[in-house]
Parts: sequence; C-alpha cells; structure tokens
Amino acid sequence: MNTGVKITAYAAALAATFGTAYGVGVGVGPVEEPAKAGHGDHAAAPSESPAADGHAGHGEGAAPDSAAAELPGGLQVSQDGYTLALETPTPAAGRSVLKFSIKDAAGRKVTAFTTEHGKELHFIVASRDLTTFRHLHPVKAADGTWSVAADLPAAGGYKAFADFKPAAAGAKGVTLGADLSVPGAYAPKPLPAVAATVAVDGYQVRLGGTLDPGKAGELRLTVTKGGKPVTDLEPYLGAYGHLVALRDGDLAYLHVHPNEGGPGPDVSFTATAPSAGTYRLFLDFQHQGKVRTAAFTVTAGATGATGPATVPGAGEATHGAGGHAHG
Repeated sequence: MNTGVKITAYAAALAATFGTAYGVGVGVGPVEEPAKAGHGDHAAAPSESPAADGHAGHGEGAAPDSAAAELPGGLQVSQDGYTLALETPTPAAGRSVLKFSIKDAAGRKVTAFTTEHGKELHFIVASRDLTTFRHLHPVKAADGTWSVAADLPAAGGYKAFADFKPAAAGAKGVTLGADLSVPGAYAPKPLPAVAATVAVDGYQVRLGGTLDPGKAGELRLTVTKGGKPVTDLEPYLGAYGHLVALRDGDLAYLHVHPNEGGPGPDVSFTATAPSAGTYRLFLDFQHQGKVRTAAFTVTAGATGATGPATVPGAGEATHGAGGHAHG
C-alpha cells in the first residue's frame, strides 16, 4: 500500500469490533485533528483501554464487562436509556419521507445532540438482502422529530440505523437499529458475488487485504478513474472515506471514519470481524462534488472460525437516488 498515516476509529468492545481505520494518500495533512478521530469519545488508540460506553461495534480494546456490551452496534432498538422510534415503519416503495425520533428513558423526544463529523445524527437504511444501501442526512424539527426523503426501490424488509451521541452530561455514543417494512410482493435478491473490483459512476474501486474473525487485518480500497489513480478525493463529513460494514443475517453494524491522510487514491482500514461469516462493506467517497458508494462482499473465516478471509472481494455498487439524501 502507499505510505500512509495511521488514524483512529470508533472505540468499543473487542468482540464487537471491526477495527481501527487508516487513511492513505499523498501530500495532504489530516482532514481533522487527531482528537476528533471517532464519534466524540469513541476514539481510542490501540494501546489505550476503551471507555465502557456501551457503544458496541466501534473500535477495539479490552473485553466488556457484560454480555450486552459485547453486541455489535445496531442490533438493539433500545440501549443505554435511548430508543429509536420510527414514525413511518411501513413506507411505500419508491421515494418516501421517513420520520423518526430518539426517545429517552422517560419517553420524551431528545432534541439536543453532539455534532460529530458535521452532523448531529447519522442515519443509514439498508435492505435485509444487503443489495440496497442509503446513507441519509435527516433534518431535525424543534420537537425532536427527524425527517428525510429516501428512495427504497422495492418491497421487502429494511433496517434503519441511527448513530448519535446525546448532548446530556455523561452521555455516550450509541448506534440503534429498527426494522422498516415496505409493503408489496417481495423478491429478495441474492448477495452479490465476491469479485476484485467494483465499478460505480465511471470510477473503479479495488478492495484488497484480509478480514479475519478475531484478528486484525488491513482492508485497502483504491479509487481510479479511466485507469488513472484519483489523487484528489474530497472531504465528505470531515473524512476522505467512510466505511459501513453490515454482517449478513443480522445486519450487525459498524461505521468507521478515517480522519488523517488522503486525498487518495488509497483509503485503508485495519479491520477485525467479530465473527466468521459474510459481510457487506459500503465505502462512501467524494470526488468532483459528488458522493459515490462502492459496495463489496467479503467472507471472513471462510475455512473456519479463525480461518482467512476471502479478499479481495467486491459486489455491485448500490449508489442510487436517495443514497446520500440531505432531506
């Protein structure tokens, strides 16, 4: 890989982590100061002990004290006294407006959040078959209701993820997940096959490296266009690349942000899978004022619980209308 600068990612339980992030590029300093590595206080250097913040799925560190803390992010609709309340749990196929709120333990809508990576809350919607992915930017009303337009192309099951940190004193970051259902005849698509390179909107993104259960390995994503490396990637929400990983089956969630290096053509992540299995990786990158998403299929532990990953691997790109809506 190109010479790079080590960066940090989200901090959380070891069993739930995918890993710390690295940004690789040429001639450009950090996009953000190192202290702003992850979502608020999730960032921790590998040598540090993580805070017991309950934000599973972010970063690495010592084993958690409870079974709940071991869960990857996004598997619970309620955690640490907060609940993701969907007001539109059955949107129509096509372009729909999604509404939701974050409620506290008393059932009140939360209105104050800590801004992280330019947003008070990061909202992701993915289909259960992992062929549709939307990174959305909802707008919050004064009463704490969030709304955003989203393109959900077909009937079936989807999952919504809210990644946020309340502004309340002592509050920690949390990722919640809740189910959406689009009515109609459901025809699930097969998971895209493993391949070396994915094409998206005239760009080619290659994935290389390793992904192993319980063992750190590097995932390196290289962006080219017309056979030439893209060396002028643009910051998107304070980073040159954003990676969301979802585990096939239960859609366990991880969101990783590089915060140093760039501006391309390589963006890499040191990742540890929480278990053997198949994962979809969604890389967001911005160039010439537009955000694109490249989607990859990776199998961790193909030869057993501690076996090597099947990498490089890539699936189809799934960036469409609504993929990065701002509401």
